[in-house]
Amino acid sequence: MALSTAHATPLQDKQGTWTLQGENDAVSTLKSTSDQYYTSGLRLNWTSGTDTLPTPIAAINKAIWGEGVQRISMGLQQMIFTPRDTQSASPWGPGPQKSSLLRDRPYAGVLLGTINLINDTDLSRSVLGIQVGVMGPAALGRQLQNGFHGAIGDTKNLGWGHQLQNQPIFQVQGGRTWRLPLVNVAGIEMDMLPSVAAAAGDYQIYGRIGDMIRIGQGLNSDFGTPTINAAGTDGTDAYKATRPFAWYLFGGVTGQAVGYDASLQGNTMRTNSLHVDKRWDVGEIHAGLAIMFYGLRVSYSQVWQTQQFKGAKSGLFNYGSLMVSAKF
Repeated sequence: MALSTAHATPLQDKQGTWTLQGENDAVSTLKSTSDQYYTSGLRLNWTSGTDTLPTPIAAINKAIWGEGVQRISMGLQQMIFTPRDTQSASPWGPGPQKSSLLRDRPYAGVLLGTINLINDTDLSRSVLGIQVGVMGPAALGRQLQNGFHGAIGDTKNLGWGHQLQNQPIFQVQGGRTWRLPLVNVAGIEMDMLPSVAAAAGDYQIYGRIGDMIRIGQGLNSDFGTPTINAAGTDGTDAYKATRPFAWYLFGGVTGQAVGYDASLQGNTMRTNSLHVDKRWDVGEIHAGLAIMFYGLRVSYSQVWQTQQFKGAKSGLFNYGSLMVSAKF
């Protein structure tokens, strides 16, 4: 099937999209990875319908991205990071004994608010936004994790008293995803979603490239499914099913060049902050399933990630991501 030329008139969609997403390393192909490194993520997000932006914001979006169908998204996300050894109460052991926490990812909670401008054409989605929030006790990572563990009768993590301290964090991020149809055989479609993204701020600095292959029906309903920790470019929440029941299987890879990550490198203004040496190159493999029916989209992703810092002992760290979106 020949590729069609991109233009700025994809399907109109005046309904907003609400998304609830959860990620956890307990939902893993390797149970031994539970409660370490990126251990939990939660996200609540709203994405507007098409072309409902106030005139000044619409003018800004058009000036940045050019012609296209516009949306805006706003959301809140929390991420929790812990070391591998969650039963050491202090980084400093008795006498000369040193805890492994001095050489491990610090405890950290991150709470971020996100606003994104989104611009769609038939074959591309572009996103530009800001994230503002806090890293530290104010992000409520300790309360959520140990409160949940207590509720289910699980062991509480003991080192939260030495988490990274409160500091305001922000970043500006943007990205573009292209939707390139490949084949359509007997009603089964295949396409490819190459993407680029970048972010800069006192939370993270990175550049990312990726590609994803999808096979299913109704692939032009969306631009794939996001993960929480990968980026704030959550414009992929927006969808409009082009058939009563749309579905696809997907698999892809991303590569990231990391310039800075405060959750690994510690508090910016504290010389004695716990920290680890980040790796500049991080890769991920994604695989999963998405279905759309009766205005709902449900997706599950499994993510395998290379080591983010020197001395990490997980090999390919992995976690599961479940996302439910609904139209209102």
